[in-house]
Amino acid sequence: MEQGKLQKLFSSFKAIKNNSINNQIFSATLIVVMLTVGVKIASFIKELVVAWRFGTRDELDAFLIALVVPSLLSNVVASSFNSALIPTYIQLRETKGISAANRLFSNLMVCVLIILSLISLLMLGFAHLYLPFLAAGFDEQKITLTFRILCAISPIILLDGIICNWRAVLNAEENFTVAGVAPIFTPIVTIILLLQVYSWGVYTLAVGLCVGMILEVLAIGFTLNQKGISLIPKWQGWDDNLTHVFKQYLLVLSGAVLLCSAVPIDQAMAAMLSPGSVASLNYGNKVIAAPMGLFTSGLTASIIPYCSKMYANGDWIKIRQIFKQNLSLIILIGTSLTILTITFSEPIVQLLFQRGSFIAKDTKIVSQIQSLYALQIPFYIGNLFLIRLASSIKQNHLLLWVSGFDLIINIILNYIFIGIFGIKGIALSTSIVYIFSFFFLLSRINKYTNQEANKLKAKNE
Repeated sequence: MEQGKLQKLFSSFKAIKNNSINNQIFSATLIVVMLTVGVKIASFIKELVVAWRFGTRDELDAFLIALVVPSLLSNVVASSFNSALIPTYIQLRETKGISAANRLFSNLMVCVLIILSLISLLMLGFAHLYLPFLAAGFDEQKITLTFRILCAISPIILLDGIICNWRAVLNAEENFTVAGVAPIFTPIVTIILLLQVYSWGVYTLAVGLCVGMILEVLAIGFTLNQKGISLIPKWQGWDDNLTHVFKQYLLVLSGAVLLCSAVPIDQAMAAMLSPGSVASLNYGNKVIAAPMGLFTSGLTASIIPYCSKMYANGDWIKIRQIFKQNLSLIILIGTSLTILTITFSEPIVQLLFQRGSFIAKDTKIVSQIQSLYALQIPFYIGNLFLIRLASSIKQNHLLLWVSGFDLIINIILNYIFIGIFGIKGIALSTSIVYIFSFFFLLSRINKYTNQEANKLKAKNE
C-alpha cells in the first residue's frame, strides 16, 4: 500500500516536472546551480589561500597578466565553438538522428584541435610583442617572469577547447551533473599544492590550473564514452552542416573578440597605475563573480539545449514565455544581490581576504572596487541569458553589434573614470558597459521573438 502511494507521488512529481519546458529549464538550472555552489566554494577557498600566500605582490601581478591572453583565447576562440555547434547539433539530432549529429561533432573536434594548437603556438611566438603592452608598468625582470608563467599555462587553451565542446554535448544530451561538478578539480588541486608545495612560488598556481583542467577532461570524457559518444575525432569530410556551424562560429567569434577584449584592456590600463593595481582589480571582482557565476552557469547550460530544441520545432510561443519569465527572475535576484553586496562590501572583503600579506589598506580599496563592480550584477546575468538565447535562435549577429559598441564605450569610459576615480574607475566603466549591452540586446531580441511569435499565431489561426 505504502509502495503504491510512493509510486503515485513520484508519478505526480514527474508529471509536474514535465508539465512545461520552463519547468525543465528550471530543473536543469537548479541542478547546475547546486553543483556550481560546491565549485564556487572551492574557488573561494582557493582565493583565500592565494591572498594569504601572495597578497598583492608583484609575482601575483605577473601571473594575472600572463593569464590574460590564454583566458581571452579560451573564452573567445574555444568557447565560441560550442555556441555555434549546439543549435545545429540538436537540430540534426531532432531531424536526422543521433548518427548525423555525432558526425558533425567528430568533424568539428578535428577542426577545434588543429585551430587551437596553432593559436597556442602563435600566442607564445608573438609574446614578445604584446606582453610589454599588457604589462606597461612592469620592469624587465617582472616581464620575464610573466613570460615564463605564460609558457607554463599555455596548454590551457587546448584543454579548455576540449572541455567546452565535450561539456556542450553533455548538456545537449541533458546530462548536466558531471559537466557541472567537473570544474571543482582546478581549485582543489591548486589549494593542495599551495598548502603543500612552498618552493615553486607563483608557478604553483600554473601547475594547479593545468593539472585541474586535465582531470576535468578525464571526468567529462569518461561520461561521454559511457554514453557511446566517440572521443577520438575522425575527419569524415566537409559538408553543409559544418559550413553552417562555421558561419555561425565566425559571427560568435567576431562578437566575442570585441566583448572579451575589454578584459585585457582593463588589465593593461590597471598595470599602468601603481603596483598592486592589477591584483586589487582582480580581488574586487572575485566576490561579484561568485553569485553571477552561479546563475549564468545554470542558465547557460540549460538555455541553449532547450531553446535550440524549441527553435528546431518552430515553437516561438514557448520561446517568448522563456524569454519573459527568466528575465523577470534574473532582474529580481540580481538587484537583490547588488544591494546586499554594496551594503556589506567592506566587511565581506575584510572577512575573506584580510590576513597575511593582505592588509587593511588593501581591504579599503578592494571593497570600493567591489561596490562599483556590483552595479553590473543583474545586467551581467541578463546579458549572458540574452546572448545564449540569441545563439539558440541563430541570431549571433547581435553579439557582433553589441560587442563593438561595448568595446568603444569601455575604452572611452576607462580613460575618463581613471582620471577621476583612479583604479576604481575601471570597475565603474565595466558596470556601465553591461547596463548598455543589456538594454541593447533586450530591445532587439524582444522585437525579433515577438515578430516570429505573431507570425506563428497568424499561421495557426
